[in-house]
Amino acid sequence: QVQVVESGGGWVQPGGSLRLSCAASGSFSHIYGMAWYRQNPGRQHDLVASTGETATLYADSVKGRFTISRDDAKSTAYLQMNNLKPEDTAVYYCKMSVRAGEFGEFLEVWGQGTLVTVSS
Repeated sequence: QVQVVESGGGWVQPGGSLRLSCAASGSFSHIYGMAWYRQNPGRQHDLVASTGETATLYADSVKGRFTISRDDAKSTAYLQMNNLKPEDTAVYYCKMSVRAGEFGEFLEVWGQGTLVTVSS
């Protein structure tokens, strides 16, 4: 079983910064990719940023402000968010794509989400 836990959300004023963390634990042998999504009420999960084995992607709305990084030794992903805007307010979710189990099954595991609120 694989678990993913996010942390680092909270309240910040416009222009401020936050860093989210996402740690995977459990029985897995490899992490293919790490991604951050966000969701506002009534909307689907929107991709914010992702980092795989060969490429890193960002949503246009966060380019130049957010940076995704990963520490494979710690099985952890980070999302550094700078110059935050009120429209960045959302629940942020981490997704890990891993190889797990006896037969190397491909799994996508989601965290429970962490709330980011940007307001004055």
